[in-house]
Amino acid sequence: MIDQDILREALKMVLDPEIGINVVDLGLIYGIEEPEEGVVLIRMTMTTPGCPAHTSLSEAVRRAAARVPGVEKAAVEVVWDPPWTPERLSEAARARLGWA
Repeated sequence: MIDQDILREALKMVLDPEIGINVVDLGLIYGIEEPEEGVVLIRMTMTTPGCPAHTSLSEAVRRAAARVPGVEKAAVEVVWDPPWTPERLSEAARARLGWA
């Protein structure tokens, strides 16, 4: 079983290139599953459907997950439902954006 906390910390290394805040604190990570040992499936979204960093951001998430001990294969599924809203921001992200 892969440690979800370690995996989320690894995903925090992936920054949105336009905002400069990590994908976890932005609330872009919708779910992490381990359908079989060593395999992780990450469901994520983007702040907007037309996000120009769509491909690079999802690939960076996949690579970050693949570096976590115990992960043999990582896959990312970009989903649009439910749509992302600013309510998904963490307190740290809100503070960084001056919304706290």
